[in-house]
Amino acid sequence: MMNHNISQNPNARLLIVEDELPMRRALEDCLVFKGYRVLTAVNGTSGLEMILKEKPDLVLLDVMMPEMDGFDVCASLRKAGCSIPVLMLTAKGQVQDRVQGLDAGADDYLVKPFSTEELLARIRALLRRGRRADGPGILHLGDVNIDLARQKATRKNRSLELTAREYAMLRLLVQSEGAPVSRDQFLDQVWGFTSFPSTRTVDTHILQLRKKIESNPEKPRWIETVHGVGYRLVLDEELTKS
Repeated sequence: MMNHNISQNPNARLLIVEDELPMRRALEDCLVFKGYRVLTAVNGTSGLEMILKEKPDLVLLDVMMPEMDGFDVCASLRKAGCSIPVLMLTAKGQVQDRVQGLDAGADDYLVKPFSTEELLARIRALLRRGRRADGPGILHLGDVNIDLARQKATRKNRSLELTAREYAMLRLLVQSEGAPVSRDQFLDQVWGFTSFPSTRTVDTHILQLRKKIESNPEKPRWIETVHGVGYRLVLDEELTKS
């Protein structure tokens, strides 16, 4: 019989960045009980320093904190080229708040109060996703070069402005290794929740991404439509590990 007190990845180190002591202790007790190794930080500033120093496998990041809020922490991580998975925890449940967090580079978003079962499921999913995405590198698409870890893109050495969500979509396409990625997969793994208005949202973002990276967005070379399924990335060159 399986021991449900042991995590699926008992060696994983999780960092909790939470300024409220009762919540921080409750999360720590839960995760330690499930077999994770847990670090804690009491505010955004110390949390950012600890992430860059300790390099945990996943960060549970509160949004509303003194000194530096979770949005700023996450954006700073991504600018520094840190691709550690981030699960944002907050009492703010408005759609625009969730979008802001995901645009800042968060991988998923959980609104307080939440169930322990859902929290643990999200953690397991992010750890699996993080292992698949291990070591993202430089993506070469013709005259466009995209650094997936540092979230920097250029065309003929001139900067291209991609959003955090567009980088996340590209990472998911790369991880699929040429297999199609469905619209529902994009919504679940990039937006972090499946209740976004419609799958047309994915089509709109793919259209904008094509305009930025394709030489001819009307006849895309790199992001191919798989009718009835979604999209896939077509590569001529290897993804070079950085």
